[in-house]
Amino acid sequence: MDNKGVVAASFTSIGLVNPKSPENVGSILRAAGCYGASSIFYTGTRYYRASRYVTDTKKMHQRIPTLGVDDLRQVLPKGARPVAVELSRQAKPLINYQHPDKAFYIFGPEDGSIDRTLLDWCEDVVYIPTQGCMNLAATVNVVLYDRLCKSLLTQPALLSPVC
Repeated sequence: MDNKGVVAASFTSIGLVNPKSPENVGSILRAAGCYGASSIFYTGTRYYRASRYVTDTKKMHQRIPTLGVDDLRQVLPKGARPVAVELSRQAKPLINYQHPDKAFYIFGPEDGSIDRTLLDWCEDVVYIPTQGCMNLAATVNVVLYDRLCKSLLTQPALLSPVC
């Protein structure tokens, strides 16, 4: 258990493909803090240019490394399984997905998709069954929450309420 009462059951890192909205990245930082993600990597320059306007109200960027990179494949955390979250024919519904102990979740941009090369590199591709596309930050929250819920099914002692 860390000093905030959150117990990390396993390792989670987040990769963002050219995010455009600092508001979404700020919300993703908050979700990363809430669900215990250890790092965030992003490609492209759109977020960096707008990052001073970030809505990271809990200042998670001070505790969770948030790094710009050229290629997410170059920063795969050791032992992590790359998992794309994308609307794709090859994707499995999140409802039936068993999260790996060590995961590197990769999310596409708000206004596009993960390119085929990166998608093919990922070991798993999952989607959230909805009637349309979700907001990027909402998608990250749902995936991390799903991971938490499924881990609690096997390890219920992991939950410790904290505000």
